[in-house]
Amino acid sequence: MAEKMSFWSLIVNASLLVQLVMLLLLLASLVSWVMILHRSRALKTARNNIESFEDQFWSGIDLSQLFRQVNADPNDANGAENIFRAGIREFTRLRQQTDADGEAVMEGVQRAMRVAISKEEEKLETHLSFLASVGSTSPYIGLLGTVWGIMNSFRGLANAHQATLATVAPGISEALIATAMGLFAAIPAVIAYNNFSHRLDSILSSYETFAEEFSSILHRKVHASDV
Repeated sequence: MAEKMSFWSLIVNASLLVQLVMLLLLLASLVSWVMILHRSRALKTARNNIESFEDQFWSGIDLSQLFRQVNADPNDANGAENIFRAGIREFTRLRQQTDADGEAVMEGVQRAMRVAISKEEEKLETHLSFLASVGSTSPYIGLLGTVWGIMNSFRGLANAHQATLATVAPGISEALIATAMGLFAAIPAVIAYNNFSHRLDSILSSYETFAEEFSSILHRKVHASDV
């Protein structure tokens, strides 16, 4: 009896639908863990990059010199650097137009940086929708296996000559395994999604703050007589 009721035997002897549910949940869990590790590294790198670039930006270096440096060795993974390049390029382009006034230049610069921030947001949000889907749907997928397993148990109970716990135990056990696997897939995905969303909001807030500060610097330069 112990052999028959082992965890592995319950999975092997489960109905086809319950096995498919378990396999789907296992794959969802494995993929979500891969994405969790990947997103964790990506968000950590993004935070380190913006802190490193801001230290360089506020070191007193000339903006033209900084632009030449980042252009010579661009780091597309550095969001703050991408925002800086987008802003300074648009600033330079519009300043070369003789009919462009200061406000038109700043509107163009701010628009370019908003576009750059949106692109960085899209990068950072990669895989988050999958984690949200796993977190929200896995319990229901597990519930499908649970319901099916219980239905099989009651069908076996109806056909049994004697109603005993041993008659329904295998079906109920496989049903509970499906439920557990659904929760096992959902809980880490939900926790990771909430954590990543908070970290993403913090990074985007840093991008927006940097863009505002950079915009203020360019605003002073565009109205300075020596520019």
